[in-house]
Amino acid sequence: MTKPVTPLLAADAIIEMINEPGRPIVLIERMNIPYGWAIPGGFVDIGETVEAAAVREAKEETCLDVELTGLLGIYSNPERDTRGHIVTATYVAQSTGTPKAADDAKNLDLFTLDRLPSPLAFDHELVLADYKRYREQAAKQPIVAPLRLK
Repeated sequence: MTKPVTPLLAADAIIEMINEPGRPIVLIERMNIPYGWAIPGGFVDIGETVEAAAVREAKEETCLDVELTGLLGIYSNPERDTRGHIVTATYVAQSTGTPKAADDAKNLDLFTLDRLPSPLAFDHELVLADYKRYREQAAKQPIVAPLRLK
């Protein structure tokens, strides 16, 4: 059987800093093309679960240990990444501590949803709009269940 040609797979984590007032999120400024501010994330390695990749990439780029609390969505528009067709699973995560830019993050900062940086990379404007709706609804009714890594 011929092996199918498929999109690449990535995992992102919107990290809520639960020890900070208003639970701001961590965004990184990308060191590599495409430039801009982005949700921490990256490619899933062979033999790795998507959830584990989200946790690993968060640690590599922000030096934070995160706990995934839910799946926000799967983003698969073939035009979402200028490098090619890359599908990403975007998780909501929590952390405490002091984030630090590492790996391919040139810089990072904490942002509230009413004060996001520009430009945002990829389709992260759309993703963060979805996340804003998620936060507004989460207090009323959870829309995703907590995730387990095992």
